Amino acid sequence: MDIIIHSTFLPQNDPDAALAFYRDTLGFEVRNDVGYNGMRWITVGPTDQPGTNIVLYPPEASPGITDDERRTIDEMMAKGTYASIVLASKDVDAAFEQLQAGDAEVVQEPTDQPYGVRDCAFRDPAGNMVRIQQVG
Repeated sequence: MDIIIHSTFLPQNDPDAALAFYRDTLGFEVRNDVGYNGMRWITVGPTDQPGTNIVLYPPEASPGITDDERRTIDEMMAKGTYASIVLASKDVDAAFEQLQAGDAEVVQEPTDQPYGVRDCAFRDPAGNMVRIQQVG
């Protein structure tokens, strides 16, 4: 079997702020930016990995969500407990410096974890947890 990760979805509640974070601060390229009924779905990804995508989507567009569920999602996003992604870098300290210089909200400075990983963490503008682990 030959399976790859093609796309993953993270909620965003401010498309312009999401673009500033993922494009301008992280350096991802914008692959698609689709608007519909006043909402935007933005697809970004690393420039050297054209087959790996993050779709930044408006959570209110999900079908079947009740008003109560939408409020719960908004509250969880504000607390940073709704969604997360783990990225990787060959130099987590340099990645940390780049993100910190871009005014990203720091959650954890680069740390050697007891389980053998060096990583750091930020929140994106929607509150999603973005962890970056050292690799290679």
